[in-house]
Amino acid sequence: MDRLIADTGFFAAFGRRADPFHPAARRFLEAYHGRLVTVSPVIVEACHFLGPQARVDLLNWAHFGSLSVLEVPVDAYPDLTKTIAKYANRDVDFADAALVWLAGESGLRRILTVDEREFSVYRIKGGKRFEVIPWMR
Repeated sequence: MDRLIADTGFFAAFGRRADPFHPAARRFLEAYHGRLVTVSPVIVEACHFLGPQARVDLLNWAHFGSLSVLEVPVDAYPDLTKTIAKYANRDVDFADAALVWLAGESGLRRILTVDEREFSVYRIKGGKRFEVIPWMR
């Protein structure tokens, strides 16, 4: 089964009808038949941008649907610290650093994000780049 990493902006766009990228997120999910993978800090961050019903929908999607949510173990914090320090001039947040960690651990490089500029700069283990999926077009 195909798997893609998903960032906060994708979930925020999908969950908010007023978001300018909502139609694109909806179209993408209607056509995509794989599994989305993310980390719990992204879910927390996305819930901050969503209304109550959209939060419930996101959590139910993670529990019952084709969305895998991984916890970031404390043992991974040194890796996150390195990422945050390496890109200090870009003000990397915890969720983005956790996605860099996830990519390094899982081998997944394709990502759904609205932060194309940031994720085109971040490097995964071995110096590999993220492949930003052009879902907003």
